[in-house]
Amino acid sequence: MSAAKPRVLFVTDLAYPARGRRYCDEDIRLSARLREDFDVALCHPLDAATLTDAFDLVLVRNSGPVLNYRAAYEAFRDRALDRGTRVYNQLTGRADMAGKQYLVDLDAAGYPVIPTADRAEDLGRLPVVPEYVVKPKLGADSIGLRIVPREELGSVAFGDGVLVQPLVRFAYEVSFYFVDDAFQYALHAPDPEQRWRLEPYGPTAADLDFARRFIAWNTIEHGIQRVDACRTPEGDLLLVELEDLNPYLSLDLVDEATQDRFVAALKASLHELAGTPEHG
Repeated sequence: MSAAKPRVLFVTDLAYPARGRRYCDEDIRLSARLREDFDVALCHPLDAATLTDAFDLVLVRNSGPVLNYRAAYEAFRDRALDRGTRVYNQLTGRADMAGKQYLVDLDAAGYPVIPTADRAEDLGRLPVVPEYVVKPKLGADSIGLRIVPREELGSVAFGDGVLVQPLVRFAYEVSFYFVDDAFQYALHAPDPEQRWRLEPYGPTAADLDFARRFIAWNTIEHGIQRVDACRTPEGDLLLVELEDLNPYLSLDLVDEATQDRFVAALKASLHELAGTPEHG
């Protein structure tokens, strides 16, 4: 008699209206592939805290911006930490999982990040440009983001927990996708005005070194991470964000062989976190 499959609670908001993406399609297809190795049940993020005890591990996928259900997420996180629940991504992330303070910290530490300030007295460290981006530290999916002319920077209320960055003119954005610390694939948006019109991208060795610096900096042993960067007109890469909570994967834009490799890596990582042998 074969051993029972590990039970996975797959947390997703299938109805979230993401701009330029279809969360539901990606999660329906991915959860179907995971059923080859696991017993999988899908649930809305508002229900996760009350359901976790019935599962071997919790996989947080396209659950939408936590900002929309902050209290429920904190309840889920507190319960998981208190009970030692296996959560994927692991809850040790220091990047978007914990807000956007990491952009300030990485900038101060000399990492290749878009210059970022979170205090009025640090605005002088930012490059002088016509416009700046102001966004909340706990924001996501461009919620609360606004563009401010340089002459209006003095009106920014930093006490509200915001960041200020120069509005960078870049050639394109590129995203690097990892399972644990293993690179899987990259996609880029050739048109800066079409963030989610992505195409496959062949990274150079230097590109991967750039992305791996941030994966190494973070404290996640088991999880999916997406390193988002922009290419400056001078050819450099600068970090835009390190998504370590529920990164959208754009799996439908990569070929079948790449999808298969990604799913195999994800299954292996989930089995390792659950402490179970791989199925079959």
